[in-house]
Amino acid sequence: MQDSKSLTSAGVAQPRRALVAVLRQLLMRPEGSIVLVALGLVVYFEATNANFLTNLNLQTLSQFVAAPVIIACGEIMLLICREIDLSVGQLYALAPFIMEFAAKAGLPVVAAMAVALLVCSLVGLTIGLITVYLHVPSFITTLGMLFLITGVTLTLSRGFPADTPGGPTLTAIMGQWGYAEFLWALAVVAVMHVVLRNTRWGLHTIATGGNIIAAAEAGINIDRIKIGNFMLTSTLGGFCGIVEAFRIGSTDPLAGGSNIMFLGVASGVIGGTAIAGGAGTIVGGLVGGIVLGVLQDGFTLQGINAFAFDIIIGAAILIAMITNIYMAGRRGMRPQ
Repeated sequence: MQDSKSLTSAGVAQPRRALVAVLRQLLMRPEGSIVLVALGLVVYFEATNANFLTNLNLQTLSQFVAAPVIIACGEIMLLICREIDLSVGQLYALAPFIMEFAAKAGLPVVAAMAVALLVCSLVGLTIGLITVYLHVPSFITTLGMLFLITGVTLTLSRGFPADTPGGPTLTAIMGQWGYAEFLWALAVVAVMHVVLRNTRWGLHTIATGGNIIAAAEAGINIDRIKIGNFMLTSTLGGFCGIVEAFRIGSTDPLAGGSNIMFLGVASGVIGGTAIAGGAGTIVGGLVGGIVLGVLQDGFTLQGINAFAFDIIIGAAILIAMITNIYMAGRRGMRPQ
């Protein structure tokens, strides 16, 4: 009898130990703790509001998540190499207007999109050149570019919204279909995850942020890495604005701005990217964006004051950074 009890206890303890081991492994990953937070929030909001996981609300939630996640993919690459772009939210607003003007000039809509993204890339190149070769901190460079691009957008648009060009099929694919924008975000995440983890560019980005002197001595072209990541971030900002313009059907010259930029940065930081550089995860940026989207959507459904969302974001960033530093110390990778 005692042997059978012992066998039963051993049989119960074994899966429990396996579960604890899995949870420990998950928590040791940079984005691990925030995954558990995301799951907990989904369970909570579904338990308190039966409409949370309905198809209609999931479409709304996907729209809350998509734009910050696309922005985060670029900002994470910059944060890893110890830079930041404050102007990306303004390119979010500028790119759709450039696309509209190019389409009105007679270009096919797809070609007009390419022109808009090329302009965004050139803005990123300009930011990178000023930051790298003139030794201006990226915070200052992109702050100045933020106001410059805002002025250009308002001047070109004369302060009025513009309709998004394109036929129904292209419009649906680019953003108007319920989950299209989120699928674009997932595609960007997938590509950028491979770039960061499985390509020389990604490894050199991590090396640049981890120890810039050692990276330079190892033969890594630091300037090229930083300039390239500025161009990448600006292009993704423009692409995000174009996708959003197709979803809404029009473009507001005051759309995006610093709010969408800070949501992108917050997604990356909450998801495990170190502000000090040298470490980051694209998947964590996706999870961080989902957490922010779930909070925003959940608060909306529950009728909680929208001002409380900013309080939660601030608290989430502080908690995420404290947790990331603690877990980095547990992994023997405490940031310097």
